[in-house]
Amino acid sequence: MEVRILRVDNSLPLPRYETNGAVAFDYVARKNTKIKPGEIGLIPGNVIIKIPRGFMILIVPRSSMPRKTGLVFPHSVGIVDQDYCGVNDEHLIQVFNPSRKIIEVKRGERVAQGVFVKIEKANWKEMKNIRQKSRGGFGSTGKISNLKI
Repeated sequence: MEVRILRVDNSLPLPRYETNGAVAFDYVARKNTKIKPGEIGLIPGNVIIKIPRGFMILIVPRSSMPRKTGLVFPHSVGIVDQDYCGVNDEHLIQVFNPSRKIIEVKRGERVAQGVFVKIEKANWKEMKNIRQKSRGGFGSTGKISNLKI
């Protein structure tokens, strides 16, 4: 799939897949960014991407991020829509600093992963009622009923 991309800072590399089997590309920090204790910060990801029609990008944390930096994603995952590709629409990586010290992310550091995901939009068909039997409510998948020990 060919994807149009604009780097905000051309001295940093294009996003890349680190191995042949990698399904996600890495975002790198465009500038040094300090995140204060207990605060949410935005790390500039250095790219504006023209996402192909029928796709979106999921921005997810690198598995090593909490261990290496101490930062976590406050929203678990980010979604980039197809129409987020204007002149000021650099991808920003939202992070939370749960520690008691300032954490600095260095320019060029890999800060997140992006995954292209094929999507479809729903055409809603409203119903008067649903006749299917309930599964048992929120959190019911995998529940063992009538367990006797």
